Formats: sequence, C-alpha cells, structure tokens
Amino acid sequence: MTFNDILQITAHRPWPMPSSPWVMTQTWNDLLFAHWPVDSAILREKIPKGFDLDEFEGQAWLGIVPFYMTNVSPRGVPSLPWISEFAELNVRTYVRVGGVPGVFFFSLDAENPVAVGVARTMFHLPYFSADMTVEKRDGWIDYESRRSSSSGPQAEFVARYRPTGDAHAPVNGTLEYFLTERYCLFNVDGSFHACRVDIHHPPWALQRAEADISVNTMADAAGIRLPSMAPLLHFSKRQDMVGWMLRRV
Repeated sequence: MTFNDILQITAHRPWPMPSSPWVMTQTWNDLLFAHWPVDSAILREKIPKGFDLDEFEGQAWLGIVPFYMTNVSPRGVPSLPWISEFAELNVRTYVRVGGVPGVFFFSLDAENPVAVGVARTMFHLPYFSADMTVEKRDGWIDYESRRSSSSGPQAEFVARYRPTGDAHAPVNGTLEYFLTERYCLFNVDGSFHACRVDIHHPPWALQRAEADISVNTMADAAGIRLPSMAPLLHFSKRQDMVGWMLRRV
C-alpha cells in the first residue's frame, strides 16, 4: 500500500481530510501505547489555557508511546535511511480545541538531531534529542531512551514489550478508540496562539500487549506523577500516515 492509497481509506475518519495538499509522510513501527489514568486536575494545570482536557467517562489519561519511525520525508522527497529512520518516544494526553478532539504532547524524544531541530522550528513541538536503541529479540522489542538534550529535564525509558493477541480495529465508543484514533495534534506557537497539525492514516490495527518497564521517568520530567499500577497496553506493528502543515486555529 502506498501513501496515496491510504488517502482512499476515509470511512473511519471523524471529519473530512483538509482540502490543502499533505506535506509529509511517516511510518510508525513496533509501536506500544502505554496508558495510565491520571488525575484530571493535574493534567489541566499542564495544558495550555484555552485547551479543554478530553476525558473518557470522566477519566483523563496519559500515554507514553515508544516506536521506530521510517519513511520520514517531505512529500515528493525519497526517504534516506540516515535521515528518515529513527526511534521516537512520546508523552501525550488528549484535548479538545474548539470542540475538536486531538493529541497534546508534553514531550517527544528522538535520536535524530536533524528531525528534532526541524520539528521544533516548523511545528513548535517540544522535541528533545535522546540516545536511543531499539532491538528485536525472540519476539520482544527491547527499547531504551535516555534524553541527551540540555534544553529540558532529563528523562529515561527502558522497557521490553511484545504483542500478545490478534490484530483488530478499535471500535468507536470504546476506551481504546478514544486513546488511539486521533487525527490531529494541538500545541501553541511562540506567540502562544493555538495551532493544529492534521494527520491521516488507516484505522489502527491494535493488538493486546505485555511489557516489562524497568525505568520510566518520562512523565516525571513533565511534572506528572504516574499512579502505582500497571498501564493499559496496546501494540501496533505498523501504521502509515500523511500529515499537513501547522496552522493557527
């Protein structure tokens, strides 16, 4: 399936794709969604004013999402392995701006300093450089990330994870749909104006997962304490996406 092919898969979208041309591609590989319920009052203090915290049945959630990126490229530009492939690790919650549901990132760590610089400049996203390794061993993904950037608090994540069930698409109205089927992200620019980046991808193919997380200070670096409980886990082998330019809302 090509990136143009996924543009024909639209029945699952909560709203139409933007009419303007998309500008970038990405493929997310061996992705783990690890989610914890977090006190809504704590998260509301951490998101920009004017953003509404999005909750599922009255509960707010924080996600830590490790994965490996390929095909990271502007539209019409071929992928280059030393630029277009790298590990990434996100810390995120869920918001609504003007009634539209989306993702809000507390941090995005990546091992590619070029990507970090571009994303910070063009998309005003809180990217940080990190030393990262991703290896596959006996069906497990061994994942390590240690933030190396001096522009933010130190943060580490060390885990091994794997899928444990058959792949399925999340059903609208369920918690796993709420946590994964998001088609834009929101942030603020240097003038504190709300901004939005739209994305498009096919429905998620999710699997149940298990994980052994031995080090995790990613949420602490954002000033958020995770509850002492096992996270809700989902795995996805691959997701192709296209994205649009940042725009003010």
